Amino acid sequence: MTTSASTTSASPATLRIGGRELGPGRPALLIAEVAQAHDGSLGTAHAYIEALAAAGADAVKFQTHIAAAESTLDEPFRIRFSPQDETRYAYWKRMEFTAGQWAGLAAHARDRGLLFLSSPFSTAAVDLLAGLGLPAWKIGSGEFRSRELLEAVIAAGGPVLLSTGMSRWDEVAAMTALLREHARPFALFQCTSRYPAPLEETGLNMLDEFRARFACAVGLSDHSGTVFPTLAAMARGAELVEVHVVFDRRAFGPDTPASVTVDELALLARARDAFQRMLAHPVDKDGVAALLAPMRDLFAKSIAPARVLAAGTVLTADLLVPRKPGTGIPFTECGRVTGRRLAREVRPDRLLAWEDLA
Repeated sequence: MTTSASTTSASPATLRIGGRELGPGRPALLIAEVAQAHDGSLGTAHAYIEALAAAGADAVKFQTHIAAAESTLDEPFRIRFSPQDETRYAYWKRMEFTAGQWAGLAAHARDRGLLFLSSPFSTAAVDLLAGLGLPAWKIGSGEFRSRELLEAVIAAGGPVLLSTGMSRWDEVAAMTALLREHARPFALFQCTSRYPAPLEETGLNMLDEFRARFACAVGLSDHSGTVFPTLAAMARGAELVEVHVVFDRRAFGPDTPASVTVDELALLARARDAFQRMLAHPVDKDGVAALLAPMRDLFAKSIAPARVLAAGTVLTADLLVPRKPGTGIPFTECGRVTGRRLAREVRPDRLLAWEDLA
């Protein structure tokens, strides 16, 4: 089993996914998470691909659930949201697509210029997805104890995007050690596994912590249902950002309160491009000042007479005032002017000139 494998570059915080190199000075990879927002409808899943591509996402991400391979009738609902499904198992069953349908979704995404991702929740799901040429594997926060899943993904090849929403430090360290042991490039996602997650639990500080501890690319997987954490993460230089997306906040489904709308995703796409332009072009303060020389002159102050002064007047400090623009004698040069005699009459509506002095 192989995916379109990628490797990291020399920089430990740089990652290549599907031909996209992520790292300092490059735009964040914007991942739009559909998850179960399609509610089991293949047509709706395809509609999401169209909408997310038009909104400017870089990648679309689904979740691949195979009920018999990951669950039992004993699994409770995280949120009892569905009167349609008697059990959580029945819900997962309703969310399943066939291998051919997944292939169709992947092809549609590629046709629309999107990277296609889907989180597997069983080794059977890894087997199903492995033939679709995924550019990376996304491991959800709830799989932090699923070593068999991580090992299956490692065997399949390609970068691994690891959410850490339920993990302790020692568990993150164990997972990253396993990935490094097998030379698998990876990124760590800060994630708060609450739906919706309060803004005060976003944990933006973890982005720098992950970089410092694991020398890897970092991302934010946000469940707040707002645009603010993703904007903040991009401004802090996160290499990847992921948000749940829904057509409308009135839509049915367990993740709707934790999702942004398609229109909000479009705003995040514009912000991604704007942040990249800003972060990729550091400025030199003196260089900017030189470029702004005409503006500096416009706003600086020059010496002007405080009132009409006759020729022959000896200038004293009380007769001199600062006035715009800064194209005359700089007001900081008052010491060179005081004590000088006027060669001609001057008025307060014009700047003083060296030619006015005897």
